[in-house]
Amino acid sequence: MRIAQVAPLYESVPPFAYGATERVVSYLTEELVRRGHDVTLFATADSSTAARLVPICERGLWRDTAVWDTLTHHVRQLARVAHLAHEFDVVHFHGDPLHFPLARSLPCRSLTTLHGQLLPVDHGPLFREFAAAPLVSISDDQRKPVPSANWLATVHHGLPRDEFEFQPLPDDYLLFLGRLMPGKRPDLAVDIARRTGLPLKMAGKLHPGEREYFAKQIEPLLQRSRDFTDYLGEVGGTLRKELLRHARALLFPVEWAEPFGMVMIEAMACGTPVIAFGRGAVPEVLEHGVSGFIVDNVEEAVWAVARIGDIDRAQCRRAFEARFTATRMADDYLRVYERLIAGTGMRAAVPASDSDADAQVCG
Repeated sequence: MRIAQVAPLYESVPPFAYGATERVVSYLTEELVRRGHDVTLFATADSSTAARLVPICERGLWRDTAVWDTLTHHVRQLARVAHLAHEFDVVHFHGDPLHFPLARSLPCRSLTTLHGQLLPVDHGPLFREFAAAPLVSISDDQRKPVPSANWLATVHHGLPRDEFEFQPLPDDYLLFLGRLMPGKRPDLAVDIARRTGLPLKMAGKLHPGEREYFAKQIEPLLQRSRDFTDYLGEVGGTLRKELLRHARALLFPVEWAEPFGMVMIEAMACGTPVIAFGRGAVPEVLEHGVSGFIVDNVEEAVWAVARIGDIDRAQCRRAFEARFTATRMADDYLRVYERLIAGTGMRAAVPASDSDADAQVCG
């Protein structure tokens, strides 16, 4: 099968540190190549892949201090995709739906995996306008704001089986690893660690739009908690893997509708259990009592830390192997590609007046 993967240009594929979407694109691309498919990756020039690479910009846009307008580079990327589209059976887009108008006129099938949170006011009108656009969700929960869109499947993320090494004997620290944003509640991770008396290692990506939040809410908290909190900034590579492997537990106290939560399955692959608030996709990813504990608040999280020894780290690893490998992810996507090529994933556009409940959001 001739497959194009179109990655966001914010980070390389795979990313150096933060970048769940780019990491998933990399895992999927390499697994498809391994199976003998003819794969082309549209990404940054500093990406690393066994596929044919079509480079768009020199490096990840978030790491290029000369870049101001990231949209211009994504427009150029779409032009390259359109120019080469006759070479593919399927073009698989990841990320923002900027390509929707273009996809209507491509000479091949197209598919979009949406990796972020969906909002009825924004995405409801978009999906009514492009009602025929074939979509994949990364969790069933992600679909809830716009259930009438053309969902072909839910495909949970997956990792290569050997990407993370199993660690049966952890060190004595808790870990927060992820984007430092209000919805991820890094402040609650500090509170949980303080109440349990365990040290906390915190590492994460800080986006420009969240610097004020970090400066006002998190930095002072870290200063007050420096006797038990070790803030490491953004980490990648071996250090990131070692942090996950050796943690007693990963704290995931999200208070937003998390679309998936890649770091949860990375922890599971190490045998590291996750203590997470049951928001968004968390109940789809975690098995309570098997791969961690699903809790509702800080008090329950503190209880879960005290019970974390009840989780069998080998069983946690087996839960990852059963559900979240790149092999399973590629299988799922190949089934969707085959449906598209056979014409069974197509939907005729419907007038906006014919759409269901989410059509009323904008009044």
